[in-house]
Amino acid sequence: MTKLTFAAHPFLLGFDQLERLVERTAKSGNDGYPPFNIEQSSENGFRITLAVAGFREDDIAITVEDRQLMIRGRQEEDAGDGRVFLHRGIAARAFQRSFVLADGVEVSGAAMENGLLHIDLKRAVPEKIVQTIRINKG
Repeated sequence: MTKLTFAAHPFLLGFDQLERLVERTAKSGNDGYPPFNIEQSSENGFRITLAVAGFREDDIAITVEDRQLMIRGRQEEDAGDGRVFLHRGIAARAFQRSFVLADGVEVSGAAMENGLLHIDLKRAVPEKIVQTIRINKG
């Protein structure tokens, strides 16, 4: 029996890249830290908000590669500051969170505010093109 994949369906010509994106997203396995929201900020705009309390701008790296938005955070160790914790309940662990961006979606900016990292995305509106194909005599 042959496995019929998503991209092998006869009506979905050229969508094999979409199948790879779905597989990559399923394998990312994020553990839920840090928590985040995704909201629609305008007709063609979105905002991802991550709760990154305790992190500074210098502790966070945001990159986009091959339509994958990657947010990484790592705090510097405070081993030499002389503090003695009786209880340490605030996590200082590193994190990595990724999002797959659709074609035409680009990062328009990022900002930190009150322990929240806001990443703004904008979808470019494509021009509608009507193309007439001429039939050649064979």
